[in-house]
Amino acid sequence: MREHAPIKDASTLGRPKMLILGLQHLFAMFGATILVPILVNNYFEGQGLSIQVTLFFAGIGTLFFHLCSKFKVPAFLGSSFAFLGGFHTVANLNTGIFKNMTMGEKLPYACGGIVVAGLLYLVLAVVIKLVGIKKVMKFLPPVVTGPIIICIGLSLAPSAITNASQNWLLAIIALAVVIIFNIWGKGIFKIIPILMGVTISYVCALIFNAFGMTNADGSAIFDFASVNQAAWVGLPDFFLCKFDISAILVMAPIAIATMMEHIGDMSAISATVGEDLVSDPGLHRTLIGDGLATALSAMFGGPANTTYGENTGVLELSKVHDPKVIRIAAVYAIVLSFIPKMAGIIGTMPSAIVGGISFMLYGMISAIGVRNVVENKVDFTQSRNLIIAAVILVSGLGFSNGLTFTVAGTDITLTSLAIAAIAGVLLNAIIPGRDYEYGEHDTVVIASEKFKAADKNASTNS
Repeated sequence: MREHAPIKDASTLGRPKMLILGLQHLFAMFGATILVPILVNNYFEGQGLSIQVTLFFAGIGTLFFHLCSKFKVPAFLGSSFAFLGGFHTVANLNTGIFKNMTMGEKLPYACGGIVVAGLLYLVLAVVIKLVGIKKVMKFLPPVVTGPIIICIGLSLAPSAITNASQNWLLAIIALAVVIIFNIWGKGIFKIIPILMGVTISYVCALIFNAFGMTNADGSAIFDFASVNQAAWVGLPDFFLCKFDISAILVMAPIAIATMMEHIGDMSAISATVGEDLVSDPGLHRTLIGDGLATALSAMFGGPANTTYGENTGVLELSKVHDPKVIRIAAVYAIVLSFIPKMAGIIGTMPSAIVGGISFMLYGMISAIGVRNVVENKVDFTQSRNLIIAAVILVSGLGFSNGLTFTVAGTDITLTSLAIAAIAGVLLNAIIPGRDYEYGEHDTVVIASEKFKAADKNASTNS
């Protein structure tokens, strides 16, 4: 069965299909994006982040990121989970100015810390711009980035299992539909397998719910109470952030983790679309876009933003690599932020369906990492490469709760991916015997040439 060539310009498909493709990316990011404010609300006893504000800045942040990256990077920016530990810490601060504060009064200070974290991205961007991408990428060869990408996907795997286990029948239906449409689908249906999986399994869930089926824990498949209470139109609940050194010391160091994750995500997207996005538009531009989008969101009461692996999985599965499709999804998110009832309806999607879809998306990310290693011909007969990859994989998957340490009385947590990235970079710098030069054998170059050859052959045959 022939693999269809990647679609770089989705406008050739027509406007209706582009709108549908944008909807597919919206569904891919929606569950994880709204989960962050839901969890933060638990930390702040119901006085946390707004789902509407989160959706608004996911859309605005994505568009701003595309502007900074010269409209070349097909990435969607959703809520970052890396800062959840920071939110929890700030919620529990009870000394100094925080002693007599309500939870709602503490929240702006947590957001202020995120603003500073976002601005730290600019520091790394300046360093990269000054020293050059080649010198920076010496520390990030495929033996480092490949295993990190693998960890990005596999570290999300427990989330897929947890969600799917709520109702395995729905999860299997969602996964089966995605596979069927991706392998045997024709025309538009072949490039929207995620959307078809969501739609068909949602209809099945409605039928099962009508017949009285429940989830594994006995709960109802659907709960429309929040939808009934939501208004059709409403402004997001924006507020201005505030700054305090204690909250800044909690939040700002997390940027170390998220910047490393950003580099891994850019490598994954580059490998997926077959273009060296690290060089053009440049890692410094994507860092600026991500950092400023994060700072802008937190300044007005939103969470930190980050490039979403779920949407990278959609790129790989659909083979539609046009950034315009991502921007359509961003506009959808902004519109939804002003329609609480519609956001609520999408939010009723059973977690089991999200789990079933995630089986494919998260696995795709790890598969991209494997491809990165294989196509760049990483030599695992060399002990240094084995050691680097082994430490990255164990760190990325083993530190499931991250690593927490105390600095000046403040708890700071590094995520497992941050630990893996730092360990990989350090080992690659310390252990002698490097066998890689950036630009010579990059998977994105190989992939790009492969796509060009496929297009040329297609043109000749036609």
